[in-house]
Parts: sequence; C-alpha cells; structure tokens
Amino acid sequence: MPPSLNVLLRSRALKLRLVVPDAGSAQLDEPVSWVHSSDLEDPTPFLDAGQLLLTDGTQFPVEGEFRKGYEEYVERLVGHGIAGLGFATQVIHGTLPPALEEACRNHGLPLLEVPDRTPFIAIIRMVADYLAKEEHARAEWSLQAQRAISRAALRPDGLTSILGELERQLHSWVALYDAAGNYVRMPRNRPVPSDIAGEVTAKVRHALDLGTRSASHLEIAGQSVTLQTLGRKGSLRGALVLGAIEPLDPARTDIVNSVIGLASLALEQARTLDTARRHLRAGVFEQLLAGSTDVAVRTARQVWGQLPREPLLVTASRQENPAPNLLEALELLADDHRGAVFYALRGDLLVVLAGRQHQDKVVELLQRHGACGISSETAMEALPGALEEASRALRRAAELGRGAVEFSELSDGGMLGLLREEKAGPVARGLLQPLIAHDAAEQTELLATVREWFANDCVWDKTARRLGVHRHTLRNRVDAAGRILGLNLDGMRDRLELFAAVQFLEERQAGTGNK
Repeated sequence: MPPSLNVLLRSRALKLRLVVPDAGSAQLDEPVSWVHSSDLEDPTPFLDAGQLLLTDGTQFPVEGEFRKGYEEYVERLVGHGIAGLGFATQVIHGTLPPALEEACRNHGLPLLEVPDRTPFIAIIRMVADYLAKEEHARAEWSLQAQRAISRAALRPDGLTSILGELERQLHSWVALYDAAGNYVRMPRNRPVPSDIAGEVTAKVRHALDLGTRSASHLEIAGQSVTLQTLGRKGSLRGALVLGAIEPLDPARTDIVNSVIGLASLALEQARTLDTARRHLRAGVFEQLLAGSTDVAVRTARQVWGQLPREPLLVTASRQENPAPNLLEALELLADDHRGAVFYALRGDLLVVLAGRQHQDKVVELLQRHGACGISSETAMEALPGALEEASRALRRAAELGRGAVEFSELSDGGMLGLLREEKAGPVARGLLQPLIAHDAAEQTELLATVREWFANDCVWDKTARRLGVHRHTLRNRVDAAGRILGLNLDGMRDRLELFAAVQFLEERQAGTGNK
C-alpha cells in the first residue's frame, strides 16, 4: 500500500520533523496517495483527498497578523481530505509560523516541517518509488495467482479446486450456488457467515430468477459481497458469491473474472452431458411405462444407481419450455438423494417419481415453476395408471388455480370417487352443506336452482323459462353456487361432482338411496 506519514518521518534522508499531532497518532498511519506542492492560497481544486501538500509559504505574509488567514487555509485543506501539510522553513519563512501551527492543531491537520536542505522532489520521488514497488508487487501477485488458478483447473476436481484456490488467494470466503439458488457446500471452503446466509441466498435466487447474466456488489449487514451469475442468458447455471473484507482492487478483480470464466466454461462443458442424460431419462421412463421394468432398472443402475423404491408417487407438471434452473435443481435433487428421486420429460409434461419421504421437496420445487398434480401411492408396474392420476390432478390444479392437487382429493374426497361406497348419502349432504346453509341464512334458492338446471340437462334458456327468470340471472345463481362449493361448474368434472351429490341427497331425503 502507499507509504504513510510515519514512513516519511522515519526516513533519515528526508529529515522531516513532526510538529502536529503528537507521535503515535493514528493519523500518521494513514496512506499518502500522492505528494503535491503548491503556494496557492487555495490549492484544493488541484488536489485529491489523501494527498500530502508541500508549500514554502510564499502565499503567507512574512510579517504582520495573519491568524484568520491561516485558519481559513487549514480549514479548506481539512475539508478537502488532505492527509497532511509539509512546510519548508529557511526559504521564505525562517521558522514555522506559530499561527499556522495553532490552526493545524485546532483542525487536526498533520503538520510536518521540511528543512531547507530537503527538496520537495525528494519527498515526491520517495512516494513515487513506493507506489511503483506496490504496483509491481500487485502485478507479480496477480501473475502468480493466475498461475495457481490455472493449475487448480487442471486437477480432477477442477471446479472445487478453482474455488478453493480463489478463497486462499483473496483470504475471503467464496460460495457457489446451484441453478435453483441452493448453497453448494465445497470441501475445505469456509461457509457463508451465518448472520447473512439467509439474505445472501435470497439475493442469489432473485438474480437467478431474472435469467440474465449479472454482477452486483452488495452491502449486507456491513459486509461487502460480490455476486456474479454463471452461465448464459436464459440458461444460468448458478452463481458465485464472494465475501470480501475490503472492496476488490483491479488485480483482485482480474482474478475473480478469471475464476468466473473458468467456472462458466466448466459448467457449460457439462451442459452437453446433462442433455444426454435427460434423453436417457426419457428413454428409461418410456421403458417403465411399456412394462420393460427389468431393462429400465438395469439402465438406471449404470447411471444413477437405482430407481425409487415402491411405493412411489408420480408428480406431473406442465412445462412447455422448462426453465433451465428447474431442470438443474431436479438434477441436483436426484443426485443428493441418489436413487430416491427420478425425473423425466415427456413432451411438455415433466414427471417426477419419488417416495413419500422426498415428496415435499419435489412439490416445493415444482410449485415455484407452476402447478403440479400428484398420484396415489403406486407400484412400478402400475405406473401408466399413476401417470394418468397425476395428469388428472394436474388439470384440477390448473382449474382451481392451486399450486398442487393430490389425486386422493378427487377420488377420496369427492362424489365421483364414492359412487361405489355405501356412504354416498351422508357425503352428499356434507358436500352440499355450505350451499344449504347459505340458502337458509340468505333466504336464497341456489340448491333448488342447481337441481332444476340439472333436470333440464344444463340448458340455460330452458331452465330459465322453467324458473321464470332471465338467463343471466340463472347464470349468476349457478356461478354463485359453484363459488360457495369451491367447484368450477364450467368444467364437466365438477358438474358431474355436483350432479352426483344432488342425486344422492334427493335419494337420502326420499329414503330410497344409500344411507
């Protein structure tokens, strides 16, 4: 780093004398970015903060009262962030003006006496030499760091080694996140500080959801964090997060950019392999549907170890253009629970097979990208039927605008699934109870309207004439009944659900149906 005032004061060749402040002040350890000489009354337009100003005092009167002038002069320097003032004696002024020393003490500006035998250029050259040495050291460090990163890239665990080397070179923590925004723990790497881990994860997921290449520098709980997404626009593979104690200088930025380039290249090279694996997954799934379970199991064992154990659940989600980070997240989920989760693309249908213990993670992931339907527990040999159940549940989820629907809600909780049961009458009463209660409380006849609508084969004009109301009024009543019951009566499935309920309720009331 640049030399401090203390470094200049310790130089025997310069023979500088500290006047203000006393020795040991923390101000004397502040770096001096450059040295500038000027005898202007106001040199601040030509100075930058952190510089040392040298003057021989030509702008100050040799005799007479000038106390206010010194105060204003020093105040301007301090306001501009000047690191210190060097005053040459035995040139214009024989000694340091006492009023200048007093002004420096009042405003906390370090004041150095420069003897007449020390030229300003000697001070400037010393600072320039320090800066040149630092620049050379940074360039040498950058070269050696680049070589270390390149050697790490050649190791078998290339990406892990690259990130570990980056952490070692920068003395800061480095974190890799996958395409779903999940933290990828790397051996030997320091973890993300626990007090900011949650907010870092949220920032990463937001950046990945945008789907574009981006780099951002954030301040989280007082800590500087650099976040860079990896991969191509529309095909992000993850994110690299660097926690630094101080802002990155150009040399460190170059190292980070090199690592980002190598990491992106490594991830892109894996893309072709991932595509081939997905084609293989689709083929294995088709074998399972066709009943060639033995062939599918043998194929899966060579690549993934095994297939999910029975009983398993089938989850389906409509994905016309599946987001790359969704497929990446499923791949990682399958790897993390090797053999317990299997997924495949079948046209625009994304299908996931998993056991009950991993189902929550599957549904949580899919819901972030659309609705999904879940089958009943099934055996592998009954996979075609389970896929149909999942597809039906998916359609129901889309109709109701829900994130996930289980097939059991259709088969166990609705009237269509109870047609074979002896408890149809009580269930019909329970399903229609919200409508019955509404009619009683609001003095409406929504249930009677729906009954008449069904009796006329759901023909609007005919039903309206029978009831003596306008067709729009009839439509409003039927829609209201659907909302109260949570049914979409524009769809055939929910119409059949309500039709069955009305029929069994009438049979129960007449004493001729199942009780």
